Amino acid sequence: MATVAVYNMEGAQVSTIELSDSIFAVPVNEHLIHQAVVAQLANKRQGTQKAKTRAEVRGGGKKPYRQKGTGHARQGSTRAPQWTHGGVVFAPTPRDYSVKVNKKEKRAAIKSVLSAKVSESKFIVLDELKLAEIKTKAIKAVLDSLKVEKALIVTKDVDTMVVKSANNLPKVKTATTNTINVYDILKFDTMVVTKEAVATIEEVYA
Repeated sequence: MATVAVYNMEGAQVSTIELSDSIFAVPVNEHLIHQAVVAQLANKRQGTQKAKTRAEVRGGGKKPYRQKGTGHARQGSTRAPQWTHGGVVFAPTPRDYSVKVNKKEKRAAIKSVLSAKVSESKFIVLDELKLAEIKTKAIKAVLDSLKVEKALIVTKDVDTMVVKSANNLPKVKTATTNTINVYDILKFDTMVVTKEAVATIEEVYA
């Protein structure tokens, strides 16, 4: 089992914790990670874009001028794509961009990125994260003591104090154990996870 240090909010090591090899020490499957990221970003797309083709745009029913003798190229409509106010060639239409990833593949992808963070020493465990008030300075002080700038903070349950305190930090995001995903884990350099959250992750992904 991998053993990592457990820190307090002042950045001092207070103990160590053993992580489950079945979750935090699995072979990194880059293909599954890529699949999970592509699916997550694709599923965010609304797919509501729309433009009109020459068949849908209004007007242009009459031939603009006679076929021959004008010196201009022949034209059948003022709504052809080369005209101002004309239709769009291959215009986009509403579509569903969603991509399906199997549950087992999602779980394997998350285990892969968690294992990668542990192997890179980018997985920091806190004994607890309790703030007395909603204050950005307080959460910033915790991260500074851990020497972390761009972080994904993971707690067991939604902690309003932590969430609201971190809202003003552009390089910090908060999440709970049931909302962590491959994209966020990859996007933020370091994961700062409470001991409670680690235990829950091991229960969920066992």
